[in-house]
Amino acid sequence: MLKLTPILLAVLYGLVSYQFSVWRTRGQLDRKSTELADPRLRQILERMARALDVDRIRVFIYEIDPVNGLAAPDGRIFITRGFYRKFANGEVSAEELSSVIAHELGHVALGHARRRMIDFSGQNALRTALGMVLSRLIPGFGVLIAGAVSSVLAASLSRSDEYEADAYAAALLTKAGIGIGPQKTLFAKLDALTESRAGVAPAWLMSHPRTHERIAELEKLEARWVR
Repeated sequence: MLKLTPILLAVLYGLVSYQFSVWRTRGQLDRKSTELADPRLRQILERMARALDVDRIRVFIYEIDPVNGLAAPDGRIFITRGFYRKFANGEVSAEELSSVIAHELGHVALGHARRRMIDFSGQNALRTALGMVLSRLIPGFGVLIAGAVSSVLAASLSRSDEYEADAYAAALLTKAGIGIGPQKTLFAKLDALTESRAGVAPAWLMSHPRTHERIAELEKLEARWVR
């Protein structure tokens, strides 16, 4: 029983972390967001809603500066103020921004949004358990090795989710008459904005696939669909 104690403690820690993360994330999003009301974007969202056969798609502006989109564990879709500002300034088109929304809808529809929060807790549990065991075997380095292992596993899972959400968005945008083009042009723009950071870490440690790989996968989908 004593040998199992570190693992049981790690699992308990993971469950507590999960509940706390959900509570903290929901609170931050509630305090810092308002529903998107831009008429140009609403028109495109209506087209996407018809393609999904739903009454409406609700999207919220999250009041932070980094350019990003996100899907909350409760299924809500958010675009950051920084991303919306790029659209308002003409740097990103309405169709390109809608491709981000479609991508986040994919995370929700495919269960990624909720699973990511659970995975986060599982990663914490794995890191803690491995750290306890390896620290006894390799004093001074066990915690570092445990952190590296859990980070690699997390990055691999995240990249898989991104490809799946890209494919979902491509299908939705095609059905809505928008097409895959905006996805590809947005990826090219984002790659230029984050080029210096993308070159820092190897692809297998990045939480998102490399941009040229994502574009290549979209083009494979296009090729299959036009046959």
